[in-house]
Parts: sequence; structure tokens; C-alpha cells
Amino acid sequence: MKKIVLSLALVAMMSVSFVSCKDAAATEAPVEEAAPVMEEAVEAAAAAVDTAAAAATEAVEGAAVEAADAAAAAVKEEVKK
Repeated sequence: MKKIVLSLALVAMMSVSFVSCKDAAATEAPVEEAAPVMEEAVEAAAAAVDTAAAAATEAVEGAAVEAADAAAAAVKEEVKK
């Protein structure tokens, strides 16, 4: 029983030591290279959202004006009857 526990502890320590010896500098470079690309993508997405919001606002305002005009015309026709 003692040998099994010690063997498991040895295997656990070996796996931790192999995993922890990764080179951290190799993982930082892609992050630093990707940061400007992500910033550009975020700026492009923000511009697209602003454009879409402006277009939606104009469409809603136009529809509201048309609905108000149609309602006014319907009221005028009812008053004439």
C-alpha cells in the first residue's frame, strides 16, 4: 500500500514538473501581436454599430412621421363624414 501511494505521488510530481517548465515567453508574443489587431477589430465593430444605429434612428423617425401623417389624414376623413 505504501508503494502505491509513493508511486502516485511520484507520478503527480513528475507531471507537475513537466507542465510547469513551459516557456512563458513563447505564449506572450502572440498576445502582444494580436492586441493591435483586436483593437482595430473593436474600432471597426464600434463604427459599424454607430452606422447601424444612425440608420435605424432615421428609419424609425421616418416611419413615425409617416404614421403621424396617415393618422392625421384618417382623422380628417372621419371629420368630413
